[in-house]
Amino acid sequence: MKPYPEKPSIKYWAEADRPREKLLLKGKASLSDAELIAILMGSGNTEESAVDLAKRILSDVQDNLIELSRLSVNDLTKYKGIGNAKAISIVAALELGVRRRGSEVIKRKKVQSSGEAFEVFQQYMGDSVYEQFMVILLNQANSIIRTVRISEGGIAGTAADPKRIFKSALQHNAVALILGHNHPSGKLAPSNVDISLTKKIKAAGKLLDISVLDHIIIGLDKYYSLADENLM
Repeated sequence: MKPYPEKPSIKYWAEADRPREKLLLKGKASLSDAELIAILMGSGNTEESAVDLAKRILSDVQDNLIELSRLSVNDLTKYKGIGNAKAISIVAALELGVRRRGSEVIKRKKVQSSGEAFEVFQQYMGDSVYEQFMVILLNQANSIIRTVRISEGGIAGTAADPKRIFKSALQHNAVALILGHNHPSGKLAPSNVDISLTKKIKAAGKLLDISVLDHIIIGLDKYYSLADENLM
């Protein structure tokens, strides 16, 4: 009885198909997400090449890199062939990607739409598994003074204290602010509490002559703007 043929490892692939060589020959943009992750891992396991293992991991997170970035070292080491060193390399590379995106947003330093506010908040909360509440403080020209984390809670919710929000705004001489919090579940619809809290904070802002421009709800790579939906 003949043994089943083994799947050839990456080293037996055509040179142009090996992830490292492909990057050198064709450039980084030519590689798939799985091939880039395979380079980070270096090798797979006895049943899968690094590329096949990377494809399986991506499939488990619906090929969503934001979901992948939410995996911890412990989550990744559950896959056969991934130890702490490989898992740490993947987590570190994804974190660099988040920071790079954040640097690009900070360079602009101006927020003129809900989409731009989302980009600012997403770098802090987009892949968080816990609910957080933050504010963007703005000057007269809608340029960012700073972004402040007001609270961090559990998976189901977090509290937002209006006193703390306006204390930060007054300390930094902000004339306007944008509220933001994330829904780790990915569901974007605001709750009745979200809507009533937003109106309460907006009313308090009027007394202090600080405009509350919007409240952005982050759900992974999407957002909901209460201002866009006329719920302010």
